[in-house]
Parts: sequence; C-alpha cells; structure tokens
Amino acid sequence: MGRIDTGRSAAAPTAVVTGGNRGIGYAVAARLLAHGHDVVLVARDRERGEVARASLAAPGTGTVRLVVGDLSTVPAARATAEALRGTCPRIDVLVHNAGLWPSVREVDEDGLERSFVVNHLAPFVLNHVLEPLLTAARARVVQVSAGLYLRGQADPERTPRGLDFHPVRTYADTKLCNLLLVPRFAERWKDAGVTVNAVHPGVIRTGLGDRRGPVGLLIKAAKLLWKSPATGARPVARLALSEEVAGVTGRYFHLEREQPLAPVATDAALARRLWDQAMELTGLAPSPPPAAPPRSAAGRLSP
Repeated sequence: MGRIDTGRSAAAPTAVVTGGNRGIGYAVAARLLAHGHDVVLVARDRERGEVARASLAAPGTGTVRLVVGDLSTVPAARATAEALRGTCPRIDVLVHNAGLWPSVREVDEDGLERSFVVNHLAPFVLNHVLEPLLTAARARVVQVSAGLYLRGQADPERTPRGLDFHPVRTYADTKLCNLLLVPRFAERWKDAGVTVNAVHPGVIRTGLGDRRGPVGLLIKAAKLLWKSPATGARPVARLALSEEVAGVTGRYFHLEREQPLAPVATDAALARRLWDQAMELTGLAPSPPPAAPPRSAAGRLSP
C-alpha cells in the first residue's frame, strides 16, 4: 500500500476521490481541481493512477496526489483508509466513486462477494476510519449511487456472500445496501457538521459493467449513445462544491434534483441490521457519534 506525494498547498481544501483514475472519478477530480481543491486520487493500479495524476496536474491548479489502494476486500479497504490518514492532514471532500458491476460471482478469502465489498463495505470502512479528519474539516461526503437501487433486494443473509448473485441485480442489491446507510451516517454526523448525500449521475459512458463476448459488444455499442463522464461529474461535483446544498445531508439526488428515496431504501429496521452487520464484517469497534470540532474565540474552527 503505497502513495505518491508531490506536495500540497497548505491553504487549499483537500478532496479524496476513490476510483479517481478514470471515468466519472477522473472528471470529478478535474472539476475539484478547477475549483481550487488539492485532490487525492485513490486507484488500485499504480501505473494507471500515476498516468491519471500526471494528466490532471497542471500549472495554476491544486496539487494532485495518488494513494494506491484496493477496495475489493475488507483488509485492503482498511489499509487504504490508513494510507489516506497518513497522507491527508484533513479531508474537506470525500467522494465515494469506486464501484463494481460484476458479471460472475467472485468471493474473497473471507467468503464475501466482491461487489458487496466495493460498493457497500469499503465506503463504510472509509467513513469510519477517516471520521476524525472529516469531522475536523466539517467535510462533505458524496456517495455516487445508481438509480438501479430501485430494483435491488438487500438480503443480509444472502447478499454479502453472493448467494443471491445475479449479473444484473447484484449491482442493484449492493448499491441499495450502501444507500440504506446514507441517512444513518447523516444522523451520526449531524452534530459534527459533516454532510453526506448520494447522487445518481445518470447513464454514463464508463467502463462500469463492461462484458466480454457478444453481450459485451452490444453493451459497447449502446454506450456510444450514453453521456460522457464529464457530464456525469457535474451533479457529483455540485454536491461537493455548491453553496446551494451546504448543510443538506442524508438526501438522494437524481442528477441535480433531490428525490425522495423509494420505500425499498427507507426500511429503518433493515438499515439498522445492515449497519450492525457491516460493523461485524469490517471488524470496526462501535464508537459514539463525533462531537462538533472546537471553535476559536473568533468563532472559527480551530486549526
């Protein structure tokens, strides 16, 4: 678990973008840089991550750094979170963009289905491990979601291990698991000034869901009609930057419009069960919600 550090501007806010080396994540990183943020890309592949870092770096913009980290197993996600803690003195924006849409069931050494880890447990781990940094900065957390959550079925007995695996619905199932916990994080962080919101960025032309063979060719052809990653980045960056949504938390947005969650994503008992299960599966120790960071006598946050 390594990192490439090229220095940073002490005054600039810091944004972390998972899956930031391509697609929507790369485009979000570019927008954040253009708005004066230093950006930390999280990418699994060092070479591709470094290519993205070098491509984004430009005179007159913020610093771009790379943390090489895998989010497909719980131990790797925890190691990635620790690498970020060692890299970032504070985090003002955390964008959970990394996602996985598998075509076949794959389980890790712990017997957990990989997209369940990447789409659900990894953001859970990062939110908890990075919580002190988020609290100190009164950060904005943005979860890139999917409108397909509507077709999801979160089964705590079967979904974690892919016992209900389906090449289409599992993506919806795991995104639903993640979305069910967004209001719970909002409640946890309400007094600490940290906001968290989820957004469906639209049907975007990225590598997500690519397949091999004839089906893959059909998908590739269909994607020619889909919108660009730059278009998909706009509603994500808006939640990270816009004053219009400052203080808004626990909400779901379809593009730039807030939408009420469908009943499938508002089951409080199921959300509580998934939260407790995630704590157990990740080995995290329960802790009380964070308090608001101290303020100086002038009313501003203490450094």
